[in-house]
Amino acid sequence: MLKGIDHRLNAEVLGALRAMGHGDYLVLVDTNFPADSIARQTVTGRLLRMENLTSAEAAQAILSVLPLDTFVEDFAGRMQVVGDPAAVPEVQAEVQAEVDRAEGRARPLPGVERFAFYDLAKGAYAVIQTGERRFYGCFMFRKGVIGPEE
Repeated sequence: MLKGIDHRLNAEVLGALRAMGHGDYLVLVDTNFPADSIARQTVTGRLLRMENLTSAEAAQAILSVLPLDTFVEDFAGRMQVVGDPAAVPEVQAEVQAEVDRAEGRARPLPGVERFAFYDLAKGAYAVIQTGERRFYGCFMFRKGVIGPEE
């Protein structure tokens, strides 16, 4: 255990978050996502896990240390529901609330079509799979910057 760091962040996840640079992004996915095969195509080349957590719990832990990019519209994203891209399932509303809390303001998550999300995930820095069993618990977070102290 480390002081001041969310205990849900394991060493592998912390290492990846620390190594990422401005503009790099990670994908946080549910248990149904083809995580292992896609993770092999990412920068880290292997799947990271936060398997005993829901998507919202994992997002809360990640966003406690990861600043989101403020310079781009695709600062984050959510996988769209097939056949109903405007729908926001409960799991996505929960993660949206964590993003808003971390940002200190409402910042709606853009939707990404399912197969476009798979392609997006292949270019990620890392794929983190949660224990989320609800459908559409798949998200992207783009790393921002921490400014100099004043």
